[in-house]
Amino acid sequence: MSDLVHTAQRLAYYARGLLHQTVPYAAARWRKDTILDRSDHHPNHTEIDERVGYYNKLYDHFDATSGTRIADIDRQKSRYYLDLDEYSRAFGPNRRLNYLFGDVTTVPDVPTIIKSRPICAENENSVVLKLDKLRHFRWGADPTPFKDKRATAVWRGTPHTEQRRQFIKMFYNHRSFDIGHSRHLFDDLPPKRSLTHQEQKEHKFFVSIEGNDVATNLKWAMASNMLVMSPRLRYETWFMEGALQPNVHFVLLNDDLSDLEEKVDYYTQHANEAEEIISNAHAWVNRFTDPLKESIISLRVLEKYFKLSQQI
Repeated sequence: MSDLVHTAQRLAYYARGLLHQTVPYAAARWRKDTILDRSDHHPNHTEIDERVGYYNKLYDHFDATSGTRIADIDRQKSRYYLDLDEYSRAFGPNRRLNYLFGDVTTVPDVPTIIKSRPICAENENSVVLKLDKLRHFRWGADPTPFKDKRATAVWRGTPHTEQRRQFIKMFYNHRSFDIGHSRHLFDDLPPKRSLTHQEQKEHKFFVSIEGNDVATNLKWAMASNMLVMSPRLRYETWFMEGALQPNVHFVLLNDDLSDLEEKVDYYTQHANEAEEIISNAHAWVNRFTDPLKESIISLRVLEKYFKLSQQI
């Protein structure tokens, strides 16, 4: 995706967000009611129910009186604010909620709206909403089929986790892989040239490694015709990373990524299996591309939060 397209998308996103803030609360409530009226008749209503339950696992009443009024949500992290305001505005200015913006890697003590949460059994206090979607939920076309790509692996990123640092040291000088970091000198290894998404898509195999929370690149890579390879996933967002099946939607690597060469060799020789996984990845990505469905789910996640906190 070109810089010009990125810039256009950003401008359009902020323009829509600023325009949405001018919508009166009553009009936003009318829009919510209109959208939710279509929920039961949506062709994917079963999936909608399942995803609402996945994002919002709460089932007991709780007290949100110490939470923030919708009208007072912090605007400093503008993308997070715009994404939360897009749907919370429909519930009026005075209902209260707890929220955390940014990369959240622990489960809050009280039910809280977040972008990311740990993949674990007891994460029900982490109520997932589609936050920071400009960064996480955009991807471009990939016109090159898997068979026509270079049979090599690619990765770029910052070396700010031990897992990433060890990976870089292991494969930085690999004879054919294009593995490198993109910020500053690390362990006497200089940064390599940044690669555009299109340049990375020239490779058959894409390595995805979590950073502060989820790997942002997992989503656009799964939308491409590359075969995504990743160690065990520890965090999830609206993309439902915790429901992805290893070796069905992506190729599972050892936590130390020591089997990368072995997996690249295997799927180079077994292209049909690789293409089946890529097809499954595309089907997963397509679940998140229907604007009406995404709006219904977002509103129902918040509606459930406010009902259980006895505010509606």
